[in-house]
Amino acid sequence: MKSGCALSVLVLASLSLCAQPAPADTIELQLQKITEVFAAIEREAATPVDPNIALYQGAIPGMLRTLDPHSSFFDPDQFQQLQQMERSEQKGFGSIVSVLPGRVIILQTLQGTPSAKAGLSAGDEIVAINNIVLARLEFEQLVGLLGAARQQQVALDVHRPGEGSLLRVTMSPELVNTPSVDRVFDVAPGIGYLRITSFEDPTGKLVKESIDKLGGNGLKGLVLDLRDDPGGSVQSAIETASLFLKSNQLIFSIKGRAAKSEEVRVPKLTVPYSFPMAILVNGKTASASEIVTGALQDHDRAIVLGEPSYGKGLVQQVYNLSSNSGLALTTAFYYTPSGRSIQKPVSEGQLYAATVVDKGPYKTDSGRQVPGGGGIQPDEIVYPEGQTRLRLVLDASATFTNYATEFLRSHDIAEDFQVTSAILDDLQVFANQRRIQPSLGEWSAERSWISSRLQQEIVSLKFGVAKGDEVEMKRDPVVRRALEVMNRP
Repeated sequence: MKSGCALSVLVLASLSLCAQPAPADTIELQLQKITEVFAAIEREAATPVDPNIALYQGAIPGMLRTLDPHSSFFDPDQFQQLQQMERSEQKGFGSIVSVLPGRVIILQTLQGTPSAKAGLSAGDEIVAINNIVLARLEFEQLVGLLGAARQQQVALDVHRPGEGSLLRVTMSPELVNTPSVDRVFDVAPGIGYLRITSFEDPTGKLVKESIDKLGGNGLKGLVLDLRDDPGGSVQSAIETASLFLKSNQLIFSIKGRAAKSEEVRVPKLTVPYSFPMAILVNGKTASASEIVTGALQDHDRAIVLGEPSYGKGLVQQVYNLSSNSGLALTTAFYYTPSGRSIQKPVSEGQLYAATVVDKGPYKTDSGRQVPGGGGIQPDEIVYPEGQTRLRLVLDASATFTNYATEFLRSHDIAEDFQVTSAILDDLQVFANQRRIQPSLGEWSAERSWISSRLQQEIVSLKFGVAKGDEVEMKRDPVVRRALEVMNRP
């Protein structure tokens, strides 16, 4: 199972929860109270009491709520589902789509996947799934339907630009390989860009291969994008951090009441990359991503830009209990090399008390102060691209996608394609015909953004979404700030 939002060590083990258990007489007295209360309820309550409901949905969850919101009890059915999820494989149809209110437009189909085999291509619009018309759905309903569709055979009604009738396509989901390092390119001369979407078993190896492809130690700098990365494998985070840190440097430590304290360091004799680095984070950067970011920040190896990270640094164990039930319990926390807790304090139970600790001062290797309090605070706050009314309307109406589809039917372009003034004027006419009629001032103010956004859409449809993302990243304010920082004297 991919551990996305939690930095968890999922271990099935026999239950051994406390290194220093409470005195036996105290436990017996408390258990006797519970037994007496349940006996009174069973004897006197106006309606019959189901023991499973009383314990599984009442007493046990209530006890866990005094600890933290992440510790959970699983009844036999829930625990079976958890074990099935651990064995599950990711299936899908291999298409990248643009999801708009009531509309789904295909941007790219991956080679060898069900979508490609069915003949779907960029620009096709899915108008119905299993006879459910998408235009009638709310956005949340549409997203839910797309998720459910990946679990079984589906029949799609597809509108292809230039054709009058709908195309009926039937597909069955297959295993889809989605690499965790999904974007690698030169974002500026000599400076590479690399995006990690999650930390999985092969991520460390993929990162090294990607950097070597870009030029290895010959690079002038690297932008490592961890925005929206929910984390995953701790071992993968260790392997990734070790590519950039010196031999034997501390990556993180683990501390808990009953758990044995542990320090994890870079393997000896490691030869790291030495180029300058910038790491990009936001509020969805969590767990393993925060381990990597915190380690490189504390050792002054990279500057961190963006928004504060999520703050999820829990060690959890999953215990196999009697009667086929289970328990996920927080047993320890992760700390950065300077001693900062990655876990952000929450306002429930003992976890709040355990993580509301000294907020510093914490210092990097060079003596630079970094704030504590949970999560990773960027060295410089940089916000993503803002939205205006015109931008929202143009995106929500699929104006760029529709125009790009028509444009490519009559134009052949090269990879270095640029939007000209004539193309922008034609787009404005196209939008006006569809009742998108901004004032001259609005259009002029957004002309640069519109040009870049249209270039991104045309390149995506022609050469794939990865190529379109290169255009997007070059206008991304966080990426641009990273380039400025790495290029300054």
